[in-house]
Amino acid sequence: MARSKEFDEQVVLRKAMDVFWAQGYEKTSMQDLVDRMGIHRRSIYDTFGDKHSLFVAALAEYERFITNEMEQIIGRSPSVKRAIRDVFLFILESAMDNPKGCLSVNTAVELSLLDTKIDEIVSDMFRKTEVMLQQLIEHGQSTGEVSSSIHAKQTASFLHNNLVGLRVLVKTDYDQEELESIINLAVRVLD
Repeated sequence: MARSKEFDEQVVLRKAMDVFWAQGYEKTSMQDLVDRMGIHRRSIYDTFGDKHSLFVAALAEYERFITNEMEQIIGRSPSVKRAIRDVFLFILESAMDNPKGCLSVNTAVELSLLDTKIDEIVSDMFRKTEVMLQQLIEHGQSTGEVSSSIHAKQTASFLHNNLVGLRVLVKTDYDQEELESIINLAVRVLD
């Protein structure tokens, strides 16, 4: 009879995500994962597979976390412009509070040229963010809040590019005021 798992998969996956986020894929050893996740190496292999498979699962968990937070922000924002600004501020705060930067951006920089599966995953995550921004812009255009003279898809790409750049800049010595001024300028494109 198989033993039941003595750990919550979601909890240990979140711990693995945090290790990869802080150290990157290459610098993270299986022993780092065992130590941080608090489960045996065999349990990691039995539950998640090898290190690469665990990393893919950690990226999916990260996407769920970020998507859920952004959906909540958008849902409680009184306007499209405010929603977009609040998404930027959330990304700024989460990238400063958690391991510096963004797991998807860090992964793109570290692995996209080396691993086609990871490149596909990260590119898909980026595209989903652009679609979310495009939908917000189009909604804002339909209500008259956002200028109808801007191209929604191109503007979404522009905003996403700024969002990715912001996630990189938090890893440098840019201070909060400088980063918020970048957000303010980026959001003004909607006027």
